[in-house]
Parts: sequence; C-alpha cells; structure tokens
Amino acid sequence: MPWFEAADGQRLWYQVEGADDRPAVLLLHGFAQTAATFDALAARLAERWRTVRVDLYGHGRSSIPDDPARLGWEPTGRDLEALMGFLGADRFALLGYSMGGRLALDFACRRPGRLWALVLESASPGLGDAAERARRRADDEALAAAIETRGVEWFADWWASLPLFAGHARLDPAVRAAVRAMRAGQSARGLAQSLRGAGTGVQADWWPHLARLAVPTLLVVGADDAKYAAINRRMAAALPAARLVTVPESGHTPHLEQPERFTAAVAAHLAAAAPFL
Repeated sequence: MPWFEAADGQRLWYQVEGADDRPAVLLLHGFAQTAATFDALAARLAERWRTVRVDLYGHGRSSIPDDPARLGWEPTGRDLEALMGFLGADRFALLGYSMGGRLALDFACRRPGRLWALVLESASPGLGDAAERARRRADDEALAAAIETRGVEWFADWWASLPLFAGHARLDPAVRAAVRAMRAGQSARGLAQSLRGAGTGVQADWWPHLARLAVPTLLVVGADDAKYAAINRRMAAALPAARLVTVPESGHTPHLEQPERFTAAVAAHLAAAAPFL
C-alpha cells in the first residue's frame, strides 16, 4: 500500500478505490480509528466516485511526529491538500467523522476553494470559550499521559465504556470486536501525540466563520447523541448551504451503527453537489 511523503519526511498512508477519472472523495477517520473504519462506505462510494482514505498522523500506519504541533490542523491540512494534488484531484469532496470531521471543517474554512462538497459526521466547530479550551487541553494531556502509562489495552476498554459509545451495544459482535481491535492496535505514543496536537482543546473556534462557508455541506448526527445533535442543529442554522440528517437508532457513530442510512445520505449529498463541479 502507498505512502505519501511530506516535505519534512512525515508519511501518510493512503488507499485509493475507484476509477481515476471520477470525482474524488477524501475520507477522514476519528480518534483511535484508521482508514479501515470506512471500508464498507468506501466500497459503496467507489461504484461512482474515486475514494481516498488515509491513516491520520499518530494512527495506524502513518507517521508519529515528535512535535505534537505537527499533528495539528493546519500542517495536516496542508499535507492532505498536497496528497490530493499528487493524486490529480485539485478539487474534491471531504468527509470526516468526529476528530476527522473537525479536521475536515478546519480544512474547509481555510481552503473552501478546494472542495465541491463537505460531509461532517458527529463533528463540531470547536469551543468558543478560551477557559473551556484550556480545561479541555488539560483533560487531553491527562488522558495522553494515562495512555502512555497504562497502555492501549487499558485505553480501548476505557474508551468503549464512555456514554458516547453506548450505541455500540447494538452492533453485531463481529463489528464490535473489530472496533475494539482497531483501538487496541494503535500506538500509545501515537494516540498521546494526537491528543496533544489535534485535540478539541487546540482546535480553532470556527463558529464565527460558518456563515461564510458556502460549500454544500451535509451534517450527520445520531438521534441518541444528544450533545452532538444540539451542536449540529446550531451548525445547520449557521451554515448557508447545509442540510442536517439525524439518524434514528444511532449514537455517535452513524457510519457503524446505521451504515445503510448513513451511506444513502452521503451518496445523495454527493450526487446533488456534483453539478457544482
């Protein structure tokens, strides 16, 4: 499988599916995941689109930079832009889940001209209050230190116990086991560096920018995910070209908990946005 090497030697692992002459869609996974979380989605979308998936820095097969800031939104966005240019996709659709959704929104706000469509699953524009961001940075540092001390097996069990993932009890046991294996297969150092460099506490506050983001945007959230459902209702009201889909019988991971509904919503959005190419 190929890697894309940035100017400073950091490497992003990526995978491409679908014909080269089709419009491209870049998929960004969440924290403690890899590109494999979108296996089923990529296979379906590749019937019409060219899908590109990456393991983000600190995850899977990609590099773990020594400087946490190197895993941050702007350096990573710059490398993703370069990767897509290398693949011949100067404009593309961008889909991100959770952490990947926050990265996707950051990319869209900084580089809207690169995108013909945007999909944000269980994402957020950041924290508007500086004190709240400082508290979140402290919490992320504490979790990073715990992962380094206690290891990824501890983390995988602790992360799965969070109320955010209560809906995973409905998953097929084989899918649930694969999700745990993905988490436990990460590097403790990689997860810690990701929290320090790309956690919510260091994310820019993009709320004031949303009214100027004209990229056709699909917001997807689980009906059982009360916190993110509220955030996304507010986002939908602020964005000038957004549609909100609330997926029933789903929590924070609609692409896993309700894959058919999620894929149908994404495919319809991409088909509707394609005439803007």
